[in-house]
Amino acid sequence: MNQLLDFLPIAVFVAVFFTTDIYWATGALMIAVSVQLLAYKILKRPIGRELQLTFWASMVFGGLTLVLRDETFIQWKPTIINWTLCGSLIVGHLMGRNLVAKVLSGQLQLPDVEWARLNFGWAFGFFLAGALNLVVAYNFSMEFWVTYKLVGGFAITLLYIIITLAYLTKNGLIESQDPGREKNAANKQTIEG
Repeated sequence: MNQLLDFLPIAVFVAVFFTTDIYWATGALMIAVSVQLLAYKILKRPIGRELQLTFWASMVFGGLTLVLRDETFIQWKPTIINWTLCGSLIVGHLMGRNLVAKVLSGQLQLPDVEWARLNFGWAFGFFLAGALNLVVAYNFSMEFWVTYKLVGGFAITLLYIIITLAYLTKNGLIESQDPGREKNAANKQTIEG
């Protein structure tokens, strides 16, 4: 359900853009993000900082886009969000709070040095995503940028997850969960024992 709620604003933005223009799409995005936040409240789901950041960035940059009739502001929104997340990870680390560890420590047990590597890896990823958004925004058509916004953000996040899992697996920090392996180990122990 959360994934559907998280996808809703971008899907609305893209659908409205391709049927009208960037200004209607920006207004629709602002409404969709507001509905998303309201849905989280109604469903009593926790509203994370990333969602709060997305909401406020959509309101501020969307509002500037509409008031000033300049699409540059809405095109900068993904970069601002990504760079804010990058900065939060770096500042958090410098203040002794590893935000990646805070989010994932329930699923993973890692040494502090590995949490730091993941933290800086994700910080770099957010920085790169923000920079890539600007490259696309300033070098391609609005239609291409909107399509990139729909597909690119998810593709980049998926790529970072795959890289993170590959890194953790390669370094023996997580093991693949092969149910047959556990069963074979148990059978081998029974036979030997």
